[in-house]
Amino acid sequence: MSDAPTRVLFVSTGGAARAILAEALLRHVGRAAFEVASAGTDPRPVDPLALQVLGIAGIDATGLESRSLDAMRGQPFDYVITVCDNAAETCPLFPGPAKRIHWSFPDPAAVVGGEAERLASFRQVRDDIETQLKAWLARLAT
Repeated sequence: MSDAPTRVLFVSTGGAARAILAEALLRHVGRAAFEVASAGTDPRPVDPLALQVLGIAGIDATGLESRSLDAMRGQPFDYVITVCDNAAETCPLFPGPAKRIHWSFPDPAAVVGGEAERLASFRQVRDDIETQLKAWLARLAT
């Protein structure tokens, strides 16, 4: 990797849970080596449970917000990573050298049930994203 931070954009449908989790996790594990953003193809407000499970894990969620994918167009990214199947189908191409990657995670916000069940779903997706990120970072380092 060069001295400039690697620019990564995570995209999900709402940009409110999975993409937010991925953004916060890469900022946490990748530190200054990455400049990270997230967006939604149909943005919705950040899900409070996403912020809660980040806090439980000791991950800073300061400044996280759901952005529109349209607001990100025209920005150069090294990687555009879709984290849900719908976003993979609707995410436009980005100019420049952006490599597209797709990781499919279930929408924790779609889980119906009590708060404990919903929170468990968010924790599971957070942990699955972290596992995927660490594997990807290991491949990048080789």
